Amino acid sequence: MGNKRKVLVTGFEPFGEHAVNSSWVAVQELERLGLGDAVDLHVCEVPVEYQAVQSLLPSLWKQHMPQLVVHVGVSGLATTVTLEQCGHNKGYKRLDNCSFCPASQCCVEEGPDFISSVLDMETVCKRVSDSGLGVAVSVSKDAGRYLCDYTYYSSLFLSKGRCAFIHVPPLGNPYSSQELGIALQAVVQEMLKLLEVVKTEEQRCIHAH
Repeated sequence: MGNKRKVLVTGFEPFGEHAVNSSWVAVQELERLGLGDAVDLHVCEVPVEYQAVQSLLPSLWKQHMPQLVVHVGVSGLATTVTLEQCGHNKGYKRLDNCSFCPASQCCVEEGPDFISSVLDMETVCKRVSDSGLGVAVSVSKDAGRYLCDYTYYSSLFLSKGRCAFIHVPPLGNPYSSQELGIALQAVVQEMLKLLEVVKTEEQRCIHAH
């Protein structure tokens, strides 16, 4: 089938107190589950390093040319699967796994202060919550000004908003890797449905002009 939709999902390597990063564990679980026959799913583990992210993201977009990229990260503060609506450009003071932080403390010089995903996370959240998965989903507008936020903004900038970021809690707090994998599967499937709608609307706009 030549018209498979390509989806790239990334998780992060361990850092700080997260000796096991639940984001990568959850993404590997999603890889096992898959996204159905019509979707070509690729996964990738992202280093917790600003400079590595800077070089990795453009090459991932170029290599896979995905319809959708979903980044997954862990948040020690999260108790739900949290859908991030936007990424922020400035305020990166925390040192990464290489004890580095950008001198400018921003992602893209001269870039907008924040970029929002073309996907409406409230809609995704509502649909997944209504499906009775047993995993709580919420929406946030602050991805935390560390590598999660940095990666999200960089990806939003590269893709003109055609990507998403999901924060997951640490394993067992309260969800298992299996539960997180099932939640990611449900969320990404809803995102793909929504993306179809966005695409149709964009085409309608183009024809209208």
